[in-house]
Amino acid sequence: MPLSAKLNERRIQQYRDAIRFDADQIDDNANTDSGITMNKTELIDHIAEQADISKAAAGHALDAVIGGVRAPLKKGGTVTLVGFGTFAMGKRTARTGRNPRTGDAIKIKAAKVPKFRPGKALKDALN
Repeated sequence: MPLSAKLNERRIQQYRDAIRFDADQIDDNANTDSGITMNKTELIDHIAEQADISKAAAGHALDAVIGGVRAPLKKGGTVTLVGFGTFAMGKRTARTGRNPRTGDAIKIKAAKVPKFRPGKALKDALN
């Protein structure tokens, strides 16, 4: 085998090793001390695979679930998924805060905030 072919082969192997190292690093970053993080796209992929449906259908289903939770919360209601948990709307009262840059007192408006209380089955599954 000519020397140039050996060098090219060696470079290719170095690139493969570098790519493998980067992939390992990405996997290590995804597994944080608090667990594995998942974004919406990854959740859609998981739903599509588990339900044996297309990614588009899984995306529409997830959007429908999110919309089904959002609508009652906007009206002040709650959504209970037995075994998973309860979504509810909480209220945060108006208060006085401080501007961290200047130290001046500022008024913070009252706000409605979504809250989630996990159900017993979800707690049991995690412990």
